[in-house]
Amino acid sequence: MIAIILSGLASILVTSCIETAKISAKSGAQLWAENCQRCHNTPSPASFSHEQWQTIGLHMQTRAQLTDKERDKIIAFLSQ
Repeated sequence: MIAIILSGLASILVTSCIETAKISAKSGAQLWAENCQRCHNTPSPASFSHEQWQTIGLHMQTRAQLTDKERDKIIAFLSQ
């Protein structure tokens, strides 16, 4: 019984790691398109300063369920 439970947990962890690797390979532009534009039209990146994008990123991170790394990639893309 314990072996079955451990096997199931190992399967979940491996799948989770694969998904994390796929996400970490994405660029800020890809993450922005997939996470920001899916809910609303986003303004031009030039509409806000880097500091403003940081504040917006912190606010939207929770709503879009982004990791810190994903948020940082999106902000870097928007601040170019």
